[in-house]
Amino acid sequence: MFTGIVEELGTVVALEAGADAGGDARLRVRGDLVTSDAHLGDSIAVSGVCLTVAELPGDGTFVADVMPETLRRSALGALVVGDRVNLERALAVGGRYGGHVVQGHVDGVGVVRSRRPGPRWDDVEIGLDPALARYVAEKGSVAVSGVSLTVTHVGDDVFGVSLIPTTLEVTTLGSLAPGAAVNLEVDVLAKYTERLLATSGALR
Repeated sequence: MFTGIVEELGTVVALEAGADAGGDARLRVRGDLVTSDAHLGDSIAVSGVCLTVAELPGDGTFVADVMPETLRRSALGALVVGDRVNLERALAVGGRYGGHVVQGHVDGVGVVRSRRPGPRWDDVEIGLDPALARYVAEKGSVAVSGVSLTVTHVGDDVFGVSLIPTTLEVTTLGSLAPGAAVNLEVDVLAKYTERLLATSGALR
C-alpha cells in the first residue's frame, strides 16, 4: 500500500519489450533513495503504478516486469529513456500516513485539459472516462501519476485539482502541459462501496 506522497523523482534508464510475444515489458529506473534499502520482491510505485523489484544491479537502479494489463491500463508504455517518474516505496508499518489509501492499481489514463497558474500554485483540469468520473468526488482524494491530490471540482468527464508549491517542485506534475497523459487511481473505498451495494441483494 502507498500514500501518494512522492519520495523521489526517478529517471527511466530503459524500457524494453519482454522476451515473449505477450506484450509485456521490462522497465529499469534510477532512484537512489528508493533503492537504498530495497530488496528483491519489494513494491515500488512508479508514477502511481505498483511494480515489483525483479533486479537490483547495485548502481542505484531497479528493474521491474510490466505486465500487458498494466501497459493497457496505464501510461507506462509511452515512457522513453530520460523521462522522469514519481517514485514511492510501499508504506512501512508504523510509518507516517500523509496522503490517502493508494494501491498502485491504476484504473485508467487521464489527459491534462488545462493549466492555470496562480500566485504560488497551479489549477489543473484533467479529463477522464465518465465511467471513472463517477468515483471522483469534490473534496475527495484521487491519485494522479502516484500523487495524492484533493479534488476541487468534478464534472461528467473532468475534474480539477490545485497543485501546491511542493507538488510543483518535487513531482512530475510540475512540468505537465495540456495534452499530457497521467495515470489515475480513484478512491478504492468508492469502488468497494459500489461493489457492495451492487451485490447486497444477492447476499440477503
